[in-house]
Amino acid sequence: MTEELVFYTNPMSRGRIARWMLEETGVPYRTEIKTFDGTIKGTDYLSVNPMGKVPAISHRGTIVTECAAICAYLADTFPEKELAPRPKERGSYYRWMFFAAGPLESVVTIRMLGFVTPADKARSVGYGSFGDVMDTLEKAVTDNPYIAGDRFTAADVYVGSHIGWGLNFGSLEQRPAFADYLGRVANRDAYRRANALDDEAMQDMQLKAHSH
Repeated sequence: MTEELVFYTNPMSRGRIARWMLEETGVPYRTEIKTFDGTIKGTDYLSVNPMGKVPAISHRGTIVTECAAICAYLADTFPEKELAPRPKERGSYYRWMFFAAGPLESVVTIRMLGFVTPADKARSVGYGSFGDVMDTLEKAVTDNPYIAGDRFTAADVYVGSHIGWGLNFGSLEQRPAFADYLGRVANRDAYRRANALDDEAMQDMQLKAHSH
């Protein structure tokens, strides 16, 4: 059992990011779907993630939560897949992955909830302003074809997921640079497989809900 890779998720969550990364690695894993109104707060799952949130993975006794961490962990753990950064790519790889996990995630969430940071408090928050973050994200996706340089890495899974989500739900500005970048990173078999698996899981959940 300790050899097993277990993926805890819900298809209507950020778990879709981790699913894409898992499919990029091509390693076998077992999926456990957690329901928001039930098993996600169960005692057994809280021992995996005390936050009671998905996604999480358990690999050979190591538990990893947080999407960016899962992406980085899987890239490092399966180096033969070449999803981790080469030495010269590390700066951009870590810079933009943490930028997406910090300022981008924060400002999008705050804005979605209807809050606006007062201009005189912009220095106190890690993201500054929404405009600052959009301009900086545009730089991230236009400096090179991919986040870390000229090839696809785990950072593209993470940043690309944020951009895909943001364009789809209107939480990001509709900039041509974002759409162009998403077109590059989403045109992958692993991305299509991951979406198909999560869409199927979502249908199964809906069927079970209606049958009760």
